[in-house]
Amino acid sequence: MIEQLRQRLQALQKTPGVEGRPGTLPFGIPVIDTMLGGGLTRSALHEIAATGEAHLPATAGFALAVAKRAAPSPRLFWVSEDMAFAESGLPHGAGLDALGLAPEQLVMVSATHRRDLLWAMEEALRCGAITVVIGEMRAGAIDSVAIRRLSLAAVESGTLALLLRTEPPNDASTAVTRWIVGAMPSTTSGAPRVAVQIVRNRRGPTGTWILEWSDSDGQFILATHAQPLAAPALDRPHRQVA
Repeated sequence: MIEQLRQRLQALQKTPGVEGRPGTLPFGIPVIDTMLGGGLTRSALHEIAATGEAHLPATAGFALAVAKRAAPSPRLFWVSEDMAFAESGLPHGAGLDALGLAPEQLVMVSATHRRDLLWAMEEALRCGAITVVIGEMRAGAIDSVAIRRLSLAAVESGTLALLLRTEPPNDASTAVTRWIVGAMPSTTSGAPRVAVQIVRNRRGPTGTWILEWSDSDGQFILATHAQPLAAPALDRPHRQVA
């Protein structure tokens, strides 16, 4: 069964919807869109992981900002393990409004077991009424067959699938991209910032950026005065050159 799924996935990934520019979702940030070959592949699975559990709200906000760009009025389906909802909370109406999303555009479902979450994601991906399917899971590995099934369902339906994870995973995946997202200090104006890293990109290179939310643009943009991700030590003496 695994080999059959692998062959089907490889065949489907050669279609224009996966490898061609018409099937992409641009970020609106040229440097990122160039690395992605025009943008995120719409009919595919993408993983977005938080740098740690404390950064999951920022990661969720990033995922929703991506999902919002999928259509003028996207219909989102979000399924999460019930303990994830209990520990990390639910999207707030004011936060959705700030991202340009209305609460009625988002359907949220909790699942007791991980297998139920993956099943619900697959069923939602095959529903023609959904624009983006988001699955939020706690730490832990995912069955490789289930991941392949999600990738196939996304390809066959043409629906964008985002899998949120509470920490950077090490397991193999058929996801087209894998992102690591962490919260950063806001600007003096209060604009939210996130550190975003592509660690897996089947279309090209990887990269790291600091993005900030722009109310005027209604999207994340490159931070113009970002501090480096790793600040130099302030107490390190300057090296003398003979």
